[in-house]
Amino acid sequence: MNDHSIICAGIDTGKYTLDVAIDGSTEQLRVDNNSDGHRILSSWLNQRDVKRIGIEASGGYEQVVIATLRRDGFVVVLLQPLQVRAYAKFVLQHAKNDQLDAALIAACTAATKTIHAPPDPRLTSLAGHLTMIEQITEDIARLKTRRESCRDERIRRCWDDEISRLKLCARSEFKLLLAAIREHRDLAERLDLMNSVEGIGPKTAVAVLLRMPEIGRLTREQAASLAGLAPYDDDSGERRGARSIAGGRERLRTSLYAAALPAAFKWNPHLIALYRRLIARGKSHKTALIACARKLLIFLNTVVARGTPWIANTAEI
Repeated sequence: MNDHSIICAGIDTGKYTLDVAIDGSTEQLRVDNNSDGHRILSSWLNQRDVKRIGIEASGGYEQVVIATLRRDGFVVVLLQPLQVRAYAKFVLQHAKNDQLDAALIAACTAATKTIHAPPDPRLTSLAGHLTMIEQITEDIARLKTRRESCRDERIRRCWDDEISRLKLCARSEFKLLLAAIREHRDLAERLDLMNSVEGIGPKTAVAVLLRMPEIGRLTREQAASLAGLAPYDDDSGERRGARSIAGGRERLRTSLYAAALPAAFKWNPHLIALYRRLIARGKSHKTALIACARKLLIFLNTVVARGTPWIANTAEI
């Protein structure tokens, strides 16, 4: 049951402004999305005895205000846009503007039953650093595509030079990221445990460490669901639809899927056997690889939960 005595607020985040509403009240506030506005917001919420605040993920514009509010003692619930849109459909709200969105987020926050503990603040900047490295890798892939379709040798050399520069930058930044992680003993220990799993390289271990900070405290079903690797039913009456994955943390899923391919063909005997068994049953290559990615995540979750390195002959498939 929800504790209806808790006063909840909702914040609609913009690049330059924050619109704020309190659930069950007509009071609203608009402040600038900067340090001065955040101080005004915190004081305004305290005066109204607000305890829980919902804020919709908004491309990073919400991160500083979330950190400020949590530092000031508020419980902050980060809502995904899909959650807010679904709640709007549930309450049949079709109109949309910043003030209405803030009130909708406040109501959605009040209806939220499960409140997760705030993430480890150390991981925020580390995850941002990882995102930057991943974006550089994506830029390299785009440049390679341009190079392949280019027939001008001078331009091709320009693309080659830029690709080489970005590759060097990505390697350098990843070394810096690893060094930053290893400054924290507990994070370094978790990283080493995950690195012990056959088929897991440093890049995948770092991605899981930073994209799934809950690793080791989840059931296998929860881990697969958070990563977007859990197959969901699609049944109705007598119809039995095909199972498919949906949702989850996209960058994490991409990292695990990329690791599953070499692991299932060369590095991890358990995944090699799993892949072959699924293909023999008529499963597609992609379906088998998704299953391998899911199993790889389960292995990682298990070694962190146990606090002991990977032992191949005791792993469960």
